[in-house]
Amino acid sequence: MTLRLLQHRAPDGTRSVIAAQGDRAAFVPGVDSVRALAARAIADGTSLADAVAACGEGATVDLAAEFEAGHLIAPVDHEDPAHVVMTGTGLTHLGSAEGRDKMHREAAAVEKQTDSMRMFLEGVEGGKPAAGQVGQQPEWFYKGDGSQLVAPGAPLSMPAFAQDGGEEPELAGIYLIGPDGTPFRLGLCLANEFSDHVTERHNYLWLAHSKLRQASLGPEIVVGTPPSDVRGSSRILRDGEVLWEKPFLSGEDNMSHSLANLEAHHFKYALFRRPGDIHIHFFGTATLSFTDGVKTETGDVFEIEAAPFTLPLRNPLARDAEAPVTVRAL
Repeated sequence: MTLRLLQHRAPDGTRSVIAAQGDRAAFVPGVDSVRALAARAIADGTSLADAVAACGEGATVDLAAEFEAGHLIAPVDHEDPAHVVMTGTGLTHLGSAEGRDKMHREAAAVEKQTDSMRMFLEGVEGGKPAAGQVGQQPEWFYKGDGSQLVAPGAPLSMPAFAQDGGEEPELAGIYLIGPDGTPFRLGLCLANEFSDHVTERHNYLWLAHSKLRQASLGPEIVVGTPPSDVRGSSRILRDGEVLWEKPFLSGEDNMSHSLANLEAHHFKYALFRRPGDIHIHFFGTATLSFTDGVKTETGDVFEIEAAPFTLPLRNPLARDAEAPVTVRAL
């Protein structure tokens, strides 16, 4: 049965870890964060599941009730947000080139393949190399540090200067770097890799600007062998009614890259193997409301759900106030 890990914060601020399997969920005694639990497993040379078992079982938890009460926080974090690195990769899913190609076609000659299509086809050809071999390098981008991570249910807020705030329903890999620099994958989360697609569409060279946005994780980390075929739904609610809804696929069966290839290209950089750091790496999607012509508005609610995750990820859209910045010479 699949093990899922969650983080809980009680009204008095007390933090706890919850372990869930099937319909049963219980607090994990003796640890107050998933990061601490993972660090213990690394130090003891055990798996996360063994580390949970070694802690014993605390009081049982009604996950649905705690979720609705807003007591489930992001399933991984760090007391110093600067030690959380959020990054992502795109054009990794079969079908993902269509939406991106549409977005960038106007900027390219009709008779030529766009850079998006070229990169997608290179991934199809070389994104799943044989064991021990290096595959095609994927697209890669930086989203920010842990200060950009939004809890389940909290607003995803676009900057005042943003031209758009749009959802990207994805899976995200969660990693802790061990004392010797080894990246350990804790598991996968449901995620909303929130982006500014209008800015990206204007010019692909603005991709980096469009990705420097907040992002949210679903409340559960699915531990163990990653699910290879994830099927879910992404929808936008406006005034309580469904404005847009579409199914999405993820997992390696529906991707042009293997997770191992994406991980190899991310962690090949030594700066991403700093002991103690948390990494959240978004694996991409082929499903966007933006490519269907949806223009989001503040107050809209993004809702993403997919098995084997049992709880949805919901975040309302907000916009930050203007925050003028003046650089002063010293």
